[in-house]
Order: sequence, then structure tokens, then C-alpha cells
Amino acid sequence: MTEGIRDKVVVITGASSGLGEAAARRLARDGAKLVLGARRLDRLMAIADELDLGGDAVIETDVTRFDQVKRLVDHAVRLHGRIDVIINNAGLMPHSPLERGKVEDWDRMIDVNLKGVLYGIGAALPYMKEQKSGHIINVSSVAGHKVNPGGAVYAATKHGVRVISEGLRQEVKPYNIRTTIISPGAVATELPDSITEPDVAERVRKVYELAIPAASFASMVAFAMSQPEDVDVNEILFRPTKQEY
Repeated sequence: MTEGIRDKVVVITGASSGLGEAAARRLARDGAKLVLGARRLDRLMAIADELDLGGDAVIETDVTRFDQVKRLVDHAVRLHGRIDVIINNAGLMPHSPLERGKVEDWDRMIDVNLKGVLYGIGAALPYMKEQKSGHIINVSSVAGHKVNPGGAVYAATKHGVRVISEGLRQEVKPYNIRTTIISPGAVATELPDSITEPDVAERVRKVYELAIPAASFASMVAFAMSQPEDVDVNEILFRPTKQEY
């Protein structure tokens, strides 16, 4: 599987923990050239040091700001001469019933989950068009396919990621660019920690008792990336075997 991964230049947002960190570890092992972005620079530096990536492989990045996402992608291109893959992974999940009016949580989810993906696309696409190659991997969720009470805004952002990704897929056909949506179910990450309502957090943590390791997501990334260039894996939906939702 490393054949389609080795020496590819890969940018990952939200790489300081969870899915992004797991993807970084797997792709580093498979020989990719990584550039990692997240807000927690100390965590990024620790990961880069552990994986022997070097200090140039990390950039402090807030995905709610296009200039910072563009800086991350520009840095990867300056460092390696190209960008082959961007994994738009950064996300938040502060569930709450709409009646509680958690406007700040709504805004954060829209800014990170939706705008962050758009900014990653906007930063990488000009380079990939010029190269006539590239792969954009956007992280959605099982919640992008179905919604439960308390998860309306989160589900809306993750469904939006799928809609944007499908529109992107159709638009980039002339440029030989591949697109993949990955929709995880309950995977062991810090995502439930972003919930600000204690009763909702307790309910979600019970669901996450059956969570599978973040390495499962990394395997999905590696599968999509390692396909021949004429194979475009457009969507992967996966869950723990025991997950009903």
C-alpha cells in the first residue's frame, strides 16, 4: 500500500491529535513528506520530533483564518516544490439541542468544520490545477449522513462537507485531481471533549465507549491515497462494528 504514498507531499490540518495525528503517524511510516498544521504548536512539535520530521514540517495554523491555511500550504510548496495531498481534518463537535441557543458553539462549528474545509480547498487547488494532479481528502462524519437530536448543527456542517466535496469532484475533472470524503463513526479522539453541555457530553461519551482507534481512520486515508492515479475513491463511510447509529 505504500507504493502510492511514498514521497508524496501531504498537508494535514488538525494534526496535533486524534484523526490528524493518526494519519500523520501512518503516512510518515509509509514514506510521505508531511507538513502538519494545528493551533497547538507544542503538540505539533512533539509529534514532528517523535516522527523525525524536522521543525520545518509544522506550522501553527488556525483553520478559521484563510491567510493561515494558505500560509500552511504555501510553506509545503516552498519546502517540497509541490503539494500532492491535503487532508482537511480539523473539526469540532459541541452538540446541544437547538433550543439552548448555543450560538457561539454554532459559530465555531461552522467556522472550523465548514469554512476550514473550504479554506483548505482554496489554498491547495491553485497549485493542484497547475500541476494537473493532486488529491483533496475532506473529513465528514456518520453525522453527515444522518442526524440525531442535539446534533443538528454538527450534522449540517458535516453534510455540507459532503456537498462541497461532490461539487469539487465534478469541477476538478479537467485537472486530474482526485477527491475523497471520509466519514468516520465513533473513533477514539478528543472530539467529545468539545461538547460544552454536561448532560449532552455524558450521553455522547456513553456512545463513544465502543469507539475504535484513530488508526482505523489512518488506514482509510492510506487506502484512498494508495490507489492507482486513474482510480478516484470518492467516499468512505465506516463505523465500529457494534455502532448502531
